[in-house]
Amino acid sequence: MEENIADVSIDHKESMAVPQAGPGIMLLTTSMRLLYKDRRAGELCQQIIRSQDGKTAKGVLPPAVASLVDQIGKTLTVRTDPKDWEQIQLRRIVNTLHSSVLLCGTALIDQTNAETRILIVISEVGIGAWQENVIVQATEKFHLTARETTVVRHLLKGWTNKEIANKMRLAEQTVKEHLRHISEKTRATTRTGIVMTIIHSGLRQALAPPSPHDVIVPTLSGMPIELVGSA
Repeated sequence: MEENIADVSIDHKESMAVPQAGPGIMLLTTSMRLLYKDRRAGELCQQIIRSQDGKTAKGVLPPAVASLVDQIGKTLTVRTDPKDWEQIQLRRIVNTLHSSVLLCGTALIDQTNAETRILIVISEVGIGAWQENVIVQATEKFHLTARETTVVRHLLKGWTNKEIANKMRLAEQTVKEHLRHISEKTRATTRTGIVMTIIHSGLRQALAPPSPHDVIVPTLSGMPIELVGSA
């Protein structure tokens, strides 16, 4: 259980939680034609673009958004049933200069339209905030004890068993026992597996945007905030 967890792609450095200003919404076609974005989505897109030296895709989209849309488009080639997409959300975290931005995308399949629409919900997440939310949710879902939760908190920082033992003033063998119990509860067999299971489970519960059935997407006529013309 000593596998290195440095390959986890999400940045685990600690920072203060950033106050939330609510999510933004974008609506695109699979060909990345932007149909609609609200003001908040525009702000967060610009935040991502500034952190990536002004790089854009299709002239207006952050590359991370374009990449997510492309990934959804590829998934659509094998998951064409509208019922599938009631449960599917593809996610990506983009680190910016002051916080992280969580991108959640899903397909809105309407068989009466020629082209499927893709809904992207963008939320700003302070690194410290999302990490703590993930830990709280994981503790509840996997029924972790107080000490197991503390071990998980240190595990997300990339600490070794010895470092965790020193911090918690425990024998290293005791830490290994806690990790074994956590592994059994999460059904993950490696340290990386535990970390990713905790993160994925926590993000689904703590940071999930409203489902497509709960989000009111404005029609193309009379959009209240911002209508972006065809590319």
